Amino acid sequence: MITQVLGAYSNKSRQDDRQYKRRCHSLPKMVPYDEERVKSHTAAPPNPSEPTDVRRARNRSLIDGPRWYRTRIRSWGPLVGLTVPTIIGVLAYASLNYSDAAPSGAMGLLGGVIAAPGLLVVGAPFGDSNQYPLAIAASSVLWIMIGLLASRQATRNPLATWADYWRHYFWLAGGIWVGAAIALGLATVSIGEALF
Repeated sequence: MITQVLGAYSNKSRQDDRQYKRRCHSLPKMVPYDEERVKSHTAAPPNPSEPTDVRRARNRSLIDGPRWYRTRIRSWGPLVGLTVPTIIGVLAYASLNYSDAAPSGAMGLLGGVIAAPGLLVVGAPFGDSNQYPLAIAASSVLWIMIGLLASRQATRNPLATWADYWRHYFWLAGGIWVGAAIALGLATVSIGEALF
């Protein structure tokens, strides 16, 4: 009985389709699908092993977007950490070698110790000057580490910018500079004469 009902229903639906098709002249005629002639415009690529544009876009960050800034700060932060001490060191070197003014010695000593705190370890300004390049190299490693720490701290925030980097950098560098100033003050007291 169920098969008779289903058979009658399917016959009726076929008849309805034929009548509908006879009355409607705008129906397209069915053409067999030819894969060579018709290219697929589906979302799936023809070769699943090839990456799609969507997959490529997920792997790249948007230029000037938050992830882009974070990766820029993390990759360039350690090297950018060398800029401030390098500028201070060049100014200190220029003040010592190219100026005969009275405050040039104090500016050179203070700038040199701020730019390269390792100079205090080798006894600057009274120590052996042959060890100064080693102290400067050790100080540059210190500043790279400060830049690395500042970049990591700044990028804890998902929307990190270079202003965040510099804020953290100057907090860390300020501690080193205060320590260098205290060491110079203690050297002045222990010698009994003014260094400046």
